[in-house]
Amino acid sequence: MKQFILNLLRDDEGASGIEYALVAAMVAIALVAFVDPISTAISNIFTSIESKLTSAGSGS
Repeated sequence: MKQFILNLLRDDEGASGIEYALVAAMVAIALVAFVDPISTAISNIFTSIESKLTSAGSGS
């Protein structure tokens, strides 16, 4: 039993899983923070393209 506990204390393989979870959490926070500005910018780009295509199609 003593050897099992000592091996458990020395085992550091679980640390990488925790690190991946922290990175995933940071990415999720960044996505939540930037989704609205990015979607607004993309919407503006498509609106600009639409207006240019409409004006080119009407011959003006």
